[in-house]
Amino acid sequence: MWGGRFAAGPDAIMEAINASIGFDKRMAKQDIEGSRAHAAMLAAQGIITDSDADAIREGLLTVLSEIEGGTFEFSTALEDIHMNVEARLKEIVGEPAGRLHTGRSRNDQVATDFKLWVRDQMDVATNGLTALIEALLTQAEAGADWVMPGFTHLQTAQPVTWGHHMMAYVEMFGRDLSRFRDARVRMNECPLGAAALAGTSFPIDRDATAQALGFDRPSANSLDAVSDRDFALDYLASATICAMHLSRFAEELVIWSSAQFRFVTLSDRFSTGSSIMPQKKNPDAAELIRAKIGRILGANVALLTVMKGLPLAYSKDMQEDKEQVFDAADNLALALAAMEGMVRDMNANQPNLEAAAGSGFSTATDLADWLVRVLDMPFRDAHHVTGALVKLAEDNGCDLPDLSLEQLQSVHEQINADVYDVLGVHNSVSSRMSYGGTAPAQVRAQIDRWKKALA
Repeated sequence: MWGGRFAAGPDAIMEAINASIGFDKRMAKQDIEGSRAHAAMLAAQGIITDSDADAIREGLLTVLSEIEGGTFEFSTALEDIHMNVEARLKEIVGEPAGRLHTGRSRNDQVATDFKLWVRDQMDVATNGLTALIEALLTQAEAGADWVMPGFTHLQTAQPVTWGHHMMAYVEMFGRDLSRFRDARVRMNECPLGAAALAGTSFPIDRDATAQALGFDRPSANSLDAVSDRDFALDYLASATICAMHLSRFAEELVIWSSAQFRFVTLSDRFSTGSSIMPQKKNPDAAELIRAKIGRILGANVALLTVMKGLPLAYSKDMQEDKEQVFDAADNLALALAAMEGMVRDMNANQPNLEAAAGSGFSTATDLADWLVRVLDMPFRDAHHVTGALVKLAEDNGCDLPDLSLEQLQSVHEQINADVYDVLGVHNSVSSRMSYGGTAPAQVRAQIDRWKKALA
């Protein structure tokens, strides 16, 4: 492919380190799509004949069918997907194939292919996140008024509702959804026609190829167009945060499904057994999702490190941009699908959730608020009185609602029987009516908002 410049072929080691066909063949569909658009534009501009363009475009479809059918023979000697496709195209259509590369370079070609591939993965991620959010909404709606303990420091803090907890993850994954959507808008500029780095002297129509490939516009600077990999970094950054959210949720599912908690039961479809302990039902899907952040974050760091010292424009270092993105995209899609499946299948144990909701003096803050609201006590004083009552209950081996009125009044004589109205967990969650609070009415309002947003 180097024409007359080189008298000898590359050393075998050079061929091995230089070739990318082993992984960039995943972009065959995008490569052929870009080449078909380029050929059509060249003909429309009178740069090549219509008959040559037609032969090229039909020949490319034949190449694509061979690749998709598994009959295409990839060659390491031809280095990459671009030259493999072009060489086979020449075998099929002859001389017209040599005209396809007019007005472009492999530099803008690979940038275009990679952008198209990453853009597709943006759509895969948004679809996966949408499905997961819908599964969470179903769980939230079913348990909008089921009480459970809310935790800080993994210690019982205040009662919340199951629906409220599910909606917390809806908000998290909703931000992930917006990140992928924002990144997709930002990346949607077409590099094709930037050529090697300086543009081309041929009268090409970059708007036409951009439109044909679904881009919003051509990229505005040819140097930047061939050397930019921000779109891949945007994808990896969004994927990393999303994987972190998946890992947090997976951790809770591991804890909740344990015999010590028994908050949820995961389905057999997303659990495994033990080779030696017949009673075991392991949350392996959740544990594997929890681990995905490691390799996705690693991919993000790897590409940042590859790009951080490169001068403009293209350098061969940038061949190392794809494998980690491919791996991250595969694993994120798998993790999202597995989490959606677990959420759709899992059963929340309402009696256990409710029993745990009242433990650990979870309504202590409600008691302090009552002292402020009813007895007009400064909050710091109410905090002190409530702390003394918690100590009293702890010494008596009971919870706050189990203390007698006489015991309550031994700490503060103005406390009356009305205080018991706020010491129940259902009363506690129902009172949290501030916007975004855990009250069932607020949870249902947020569910409706999200349903409308997704629709």
